[in-house]
Amino acid sequence: MPDTKAKLFLFAEIQTKPEHFDDAKAALDALIPLTLDEPGCHVFSAFASKDRSNTLHLFECFDDEEALTFHYAQDYTASVFKKYESWLAAPVEVTRMSASSQVSWEQFHG
Repeated sequence: MPDTKAKLFLFAEIQTKPEHFDDAKAALDALIPLTLDEPGCHVFSAFASKDRSNTLHLFECFDDEEALTFHYAQDYTASVFKKYESWLAAPVEVTRMSASSQVSWEQFHG
């Protein structure tokens, strides 16, 4: 039976100061494998925007709020957030969604 529990999806747009784009990307790249090892994390990926310079997109999927709270409580996550404070050109915009589906990973990737 496919997992039908609603998952928590987050999409963040991160605008950096031009001189800190590479620093911000490197910090996220270092955070990705640590986050993917956390319980309840399914997806955590970052990529540079094709259309907007100095902008990164972050896509995340967690089991639920509890898994996201666990992520935020980790020292390595807090460390990156602290660094980002001085690197940002604008506040981070976060879109949160919750969804469940009868489609399993195996069905989707066939």
